[in-house]
Amino acid sequence: MRYDLHIHSKYSNDSISTPDNILKIAKKKGLNGIAITDHNTIKGGLETKKIKTENLEIIVGAEIKTELGDIIGLFLNEEIKSRTFDEVLEEISTQGGITILPHPYRHHRLPEYLARKVDAIEIFNARSSCKQNAQCSALIKTCHKPITAGSDAHMLFEIGRGLTISEDCIENALKKGMTSVIGTESNHYFGHSLSFILEKIKGKNHE
Repeated sequence: MRYDLHIHSKYSNDSISTPDNILKIAKKKGLNGIAITDHNTIKGGLETKKIKTENLEIIVGAEIKTELGDIIGLFLNEEIKSRTFDEVLEEISTQGGITILPHPYRHHRLPEYLARKVDAIEIFNARSSCKQNAQCSALIKTCHKPITAGSDAHMLFEIGRGLTISEDCIENALKKGMTSVIGTESNHYFGHSLSFILEKIKGKNHE
């Protein structure tokens, strides 16, 4: 089964992808499941889950910014209130969620240290560079944790570029460390430039 475990919707300040369009693309690409991981909120995941779908698992998640870098929480049912690394980990775990260190070598301090504190590590991120993803593969050799991949899609065309592969229910597979990953890097500069522009536009609209 193929899962994209890192997707942003319009509820992130640097994306305009609507939940219904995300689902359409995910189905078109033959995915078995997706995780909506908006910046600092589970609103996108909750809204997406309200839409009736067949043969597509929708996981409610969030990508929380902390003082040491981002943390993804999956299988959430409440907003994460803290913004400090250890407290975010605790909140996610209290909800029965799974903690993931996304793109460890992009915008993180002490990635090797942080990797030891989470449940799983995103070793392929389609928005990361080849070098950054290669560093993640090396990290796993010293820090034995379950692995994930995600597109980090902020635009619809990016969905499915990073996939976590599982033969079991994805939640069980992550807990058992029975996952593998495949992916193709996006145009690093193009994708980030679009997100930057959207963030500026949406920020002005909220002033």
